[in-house]
Amino acid sequence: MSDEDHKTDCSVVISEVYLYLDLECSDERRKLIQKHLDDCSDCLREYGIEHEVKALVARCCGDETAPKELRDRLRLKLSEYVVEVESHEYLP
Repeated sequence: MSDEDHKTDCSVVISEVYLYLDLECSDERRKLIQKHLDDCSDCLREYGIEHEVKALVARCCGDETAPKELRDRLRLKLSEYVVEVESHEYLP
């Protein structure tokens, strides 16, 4: 794999790191991202930063909840949307 191919792979991994952290991707996708993080010190370092930011936000804002009326309105609005998922294949 060339340096340029590796950079592209890294940019895709970093763009999906929140999905990985939030367990919002498929098991297969998690395995691909985890393997890349295991093999790539640059992405692992970036992942560590993202993980720390997420932990900080959880500590600072973890006890706050939205009012029930707002949650109900959001659920209703979200149920009206159709989501199209774009997949980024970055590893063979």
